[in-house]
Amino acid sequence: MQQTKKTYTVQEATKKLEHYCAYQERCHKEVVQKLTSMHMIPEAIDVIVVHLLQHNFLNEERFAKTFVSGKFKIKAWGRGRLTFELRQKDISKVNINQALAVISDEEYIGVFNDLAEKRANSIKEPNKYKKKKKFVDYFLYRGWESHLVYDKANELIK
Repeated sequence: MQQTKKTYTVQEATKKLEHYCAYQERCHKEVVQKLTSMHMIPEAIDVIVVHLLQHNFLNEERFAKTFVSGKFKIKAWGRGRLTFELRQKDISKVNINQALAVISDEEYIGVFNDLAEKRANSIKEPNKYKKKKKFVDYFLYRGWESHLVYDKANELIK
């Protein structure tokens, strides 16, 4: 039996994407992927993306700021990881820098220090070199600057 794929008119797809963007901040790349998965032709995709931009459903700067504050507060990602993830979503350098500027240096270092204390206490490893490696790997993976990580590792793990 032939499976028929659902097709959408431009109006239906526009409505669907308005809801998609209203529910959660989206970047251009996510919207285009969604429309592509709905089997929309490139011309229709362009029309819908322009509509979403004009009606403020889609705003890359707003997306970047929301993304950065969420991932920083909830997942405690460092600037390196945040930058990497935004680049993966094709966000412009200007928007990435504006979004990262939302995090104050005091807040950034404060979160890092709190997390470092907790992490150092939670690693149950008798060998101090292995413990340091686990500590460092944890923070580098989350995109924290290496000079911060190594200084903290040497300070906390003796």
